[in-house]
Amino acid sequence: MEHRLDLEPWLRTTCGVYGLDVRGIFQTRGSLEWPMTFQNEYELDAALMVGGHLLPLPKEPASLANVLEVGIVDYLLDEVAELDGLEARRGTERGYPDLELTGEALGGEFHAVDIKVARRKKIKGGVSKNTQSRITLYTGNTYFRYPQLHWPGTPRPFNDYASHLDVIGIYTLDENSAARVTDLELIVQQPWKIASKQRSSTTREYIGAVVDIEDLRAGRGEFETPEAFYSYWRKFPFKIGRVVQQQLDKLLREQ
Repeated sequence: MEHRLDLEPWLRTTCGVYGLDVRGIFQTRGSLEWPMTFQNEYELDAALMVGGHLLPLPKEPASLANVLEVGIVDYLLDEVAELDGLEARRGTERGYPDLELTGEALGGEFHAVDIKVARRKKIKGGVSKNTQSRITLYTGNTYFRYPQLHWPGTPRPFNDYASHLDVIGIYTLDENSAARVTDLELIVQQPWKIASKQRSSTTREYIGAVVDIEDLRAGRGEFETPEAFYSYWRKFPFKIGRVVQQQLDKLLREQ
């Protein structure tokens, strides 16, 4: 291949034209009389809504995020399939990354693409400039802390990836819509560029991002360099529970 794909700008351009096409949850019970004919998807959407065939998506943040993440991955898989020399592999539900890219277009290297979704924080009179909660970038006490090891749920060791990129979906909750989501925006950044020095959870060993949405767009986190980011978080005193310790011991023996 004469020209190697510059993955980050391609991903940013591709995500820039993404449109949410999930309208709700289809239920067979409704008032429409079949068969029916529709000229396009918009007529179908309207009829299903009027006929009571669409239930709203869940409002709970984690559940709604899962639905949106699956849709974004499906979209990217379709886009990858249109390019010669680019291959994609979907990750596991709780593993890392959500999408692995490789192929001749990338010089045979492997690249990790992870999908994150966050809600705009609601405030009196509208929405805040911040996300409702801090986005999780990595699990700090497993594959990130020991990047040379092949952890369960990962296609390969963390260090085997030539790059790590995040696709971050930011949305506003609309409780009156079956889709629940308005103003969905996709932001593409390298994780270290949007990292904070805070965990995203007080009970789990997660590395958190900054919460200001404009900082997420600009890649303006709390670290000046990737070296500073990795040095800080790999020295962080994460807890290692019994199950993780057992996995670590097994991986070290195998190595």
